[in-house]
Amino acid sequence: MVASSVLGFPRIGGQRELKKTTESYWNGKVDQETLVNKGKELRSTNWKIQKDAGVEIIPSNDFSFYDQVLDLSLLFNVVPERYLKFNLSPIDILFAMGRGLQRKATETTEAVDVTALEMVKWFDSNYHYVRPTFSHSTDFQLGKFGLKPVDEYLEAKAQGIETRPVLLGPISYLYLGKSDKDSLDLEPLSLLPKLLPVYKELLSKLKEAGVTSVQIDEPILVLDLEESVRSLYKSTYDELSSVGLDLVLTTYFGDVRPNLDAIKGLNVAGFHFDFVRSPEQFDEVAEIVGDKIFSVGIVDGRNIWKADFAKASEIISKAIAKFGEDKVIVASSSSLLHTPVDLNSEKKLDATIKDWFSFATQKVDEIVILTKNAKGEDVSAEFAANAASIKSRTESSITNNPKVQSRLGEINESLSTRKSPFPTRLESQQKKYNLPLFPTTTIGSFPQTKDIRVNRNKFTKGEITAEQYDDFIKKEIDTVVKFQEEIGLDVLVHGEPERNDMVQYFGEQLDGFAFTTNGWVQSYGSRYVRPPIIVGDVSRPKAMTVKESVYAQSITSKPMKGMLTGPVTCLRWSFPRNDISQKLQSLQLSLALRDEVNDLEKAGITVIQVDEPALREGLPLRSGKERSDYLNWAAQSFRVATSGVEDSTQIHSHFCYSDLDPNHIKALDADVVSIEFSKKDDPNYIQEFSNYPNHIGLGLFDIHSPRIPSKEEFIKRIGEIMKVYSANKFWVNPDCGLKTRGWPEVRESLTNMVDAAKYFRDQY
Repeated sequence: MVASSVLGFPRIGGQRELKKTTESYWNGKVDQETLVNKGKELRSTNWKIQKDAGVEIIPSNDFSFYDQVLDLSLLFNVVPERYLKFNLSPIDILFAMGRGLQRKATETTEAVDVTALEMVKWFDSNYHYVRPTFSHSTDFQLGKFGLKPVDEYLEAKAQGIETRPVLLGPISYLYLGKSDKDSLDLEPLSLLPKLLPVYKELLSKLKEAGVTSVQIDEPILVLDLEESVRSLYKSTYDELSSVGLDLVLTTYFGDVRPNLDAIKGLNVAGFHFDFVRSPEQFDEVAEIVGDKIFSVGIVDGRNIWKADFAKASEIISKAIAKFGEDKVIVASSSSLLHTPVDLNSEKKLDATIKDWFSFATQKVDEIVILTKNAKGEDVSAEFAANAASIKSRTESSITNNPKVQSRLGEINESLSTRKSPFPTRLESQQKKYNLPLFPTTTIGSFPQTKDIRVNRNKFTKGEITAEQYDDFIKKEIDTVVKFQEEIGLDVLVHGEPERNDMVQYFGEQLDGFAFTTNGWVQSYGSRYVRPPIIVGDVSRPKAMTVKESVYAQSITSKPMKGMLTGPVTCLRWSFPRNDISQKLQSLQLSLALRDEVNDLEKAGITVIQVDEPALREGLPLRSGKERSDYLNWAAQSFRVATSGVEDSTQIHSHFCYSDLDPNHIKALDADVVSIEFSKKDDPNYIQEFSNYPNHIGLGLFDIHSPRIPSKEEFIKRIGEIMKVYSANKFWVNPDCGLKTRGWPEVRESLTNMVDAAKYFRDQY
């Protein structure tokens, strides 16, 4: 009969239990045993949710204390030597690779100072993975740091729950990695012959433990792959299948058709395809499956909208007609990692809007209902309720705003072009600001202290008045501005103490958004976000940031940056609508932000940063028309938001944690851009941006790590950049905003950074 399957479940806990315990461990408030036990508790809860709902194929090894790709690096001993010198426990090695580690020596422990590995976006999602780093000395071994997939399978089995372990496949694992800076001539995929025996050893141990089937993810099959990569699949899976386990090769996030030749005839038990993101691939992928299992990814693992049962059941029925009931699995399109845990925890959402949503726990129920329907069981009541919900959303006035739709017609080339080219603007800006060489700034936010969070919570609950809260925010701004002046920063920020999140803060002030109380999703490590939900056409009823920016400028003579989040990032870091194009949603946001940019300029804020860290994340995974169209409308959205200002107003933007192409950001025509750079150890990356025509800052320290770079480290880093970069175009700044760091780290790091900039001013 048709079976139900979940590809992965959120690991964070319904009340962010994983974050709280992990950060308590990092801060020395709980011991390792407490952390490990919390992991067991969360895994048990997740398995039980799925079993009680009636899911037949439940995943294991989808849990991680930090990142599932990093877990695999530890499992296979892909651990650079610098992390092995300090006699750390396996979990501390994991955390050191993920976030760096710096601590002073004590009577019983030696000093530790190691940087984190590079972290980049997981395909086109807002999840970040820690990139495996290989060298000529990489020695693949299994079991040196434990056998996590085996242990977690046995853990579930002991609770009476049979699971299907999840593994990232060997080709994707190597392809998504990089060569260490000392082994840049190494092609990671050349290590496949050394890695395969370790994978086979792992599969053998899983088989010995009682496993019969393994979900093995090869997500790179939705990318543009060269023939040299595609040709690896047959021999690789001939090897892996020889262990005797049923391997279900899993793809998601896109269209597999251009790589069908790589997987046609593979010696695996079955295939999984994502028919939410790419329903049009059905006929062609079905042709290569043969008599194997056909897993239909039909419940969206990337968004919060209810599945349309009528449309989903059509695809499931089509699969059953072709393959038969015993070969079809009804599944989530991808892991549910990218969705919040449970809609039932939302007590404040408008009932009408809430009825349109489905979080991970509800998606599990949807999978089971669709499976029951495919088996011929009576779920007519559930289908009727689903149809009513879909109809309600389609016809709602919340969704449709004729004024916003009409305003989109105003967008033309003139609206998205600055008045003068950059050289003319630069001359005007140099006269106005008279900045020194190597001007220093930060990306925007300063530490979000406990005091800030407590007062924000009091204001939200009505325990303090708006006036009291405004006074508190002003005092926080005073502190941040005074600190920046003391250490000698050149272009200041107000620190954003009033903001909860760089997208949520704006969404809360725009029409067309809805918000959750507990809709948390993991972004990386212990960093969780609560994405706003775009439920309708977007507009700005009033100014959003002018008050705080004007106050901050009033207490300093130095330039004060107005801080905004760009249209593409507001879109990508929200749960977007699935009923209109992302282009239309982005342009709606650009018009709202244009109004804000213009209001800031009118109020005297003439350095304005419009961040677009999600620009690269939104890039379609394959080259072609869809990608070129995206680059055009994404750049147009930014320019619409920023082009209504005078030449002397300086527009900044920021990008982080992506493999950027200079041409992508060149099209934005920002006056100054800042780019995450501290974890990039390929000298070619500097060279790629050396011809960028406008001004640029390559981020000099990793704000996601608690370690503090010395002045000498900053000087060395800037010196490397200056070998290929023009000093009169270079800005000095961190990688990203500082909200996740503590004040002691921020004070020392920024002071060292500014001192390094002053050192170079003396050299030029």
